[in-house]
Amino acid sequence: MTPELTILALAGLLQMLQFVLMAVPANLELGTGKTASPRDLDRLGKPMVELLSTRTARLYRAMNNHFEALILFTIAVLIVTLSDSGTGFTAACAYAYLAARILYIPAYAFGWVPWRSVFFAVGWLASGAMILAALL
Repeated sequence: MTPELTILALAGLLQMLQFVLMAVPANLELGTGKTASPRDLDRLGKPMVELLSTRTARLYRAMNNHFEALILFTIAVLIVTLSDSGTGFTAACAYAYLAARILYIPAYAFGWVPWRSVFFAVGWLASGAMILAALL
């Protein structure tokens, strides 16, 4: 398996971990009656994320942000892999993406400003650099 695909697999496991980091406190705070429900506004009164504590809501948003970032990173890995364009540079970008996404979790959970944005930018730029490297 290429380094880029290995990092993609690890990023998928990170996404699963982020779900657990959010879901456990969310269930403790709201109870399974709310978290397992269809989450309709007329039932809950407001979006579920607004019912959560500040830290759990941040973990929720961090998890959703990684879903969004993972789309671009997956595209980058597929382009690099299918075009057989993997290099030391694209592997380094993949590692940078994963490291940034790992650091993004506590940065968001604990409100580290401006680090949350810095870690987001590193991951986003790493994904873009992989795509550009495959095109060149």
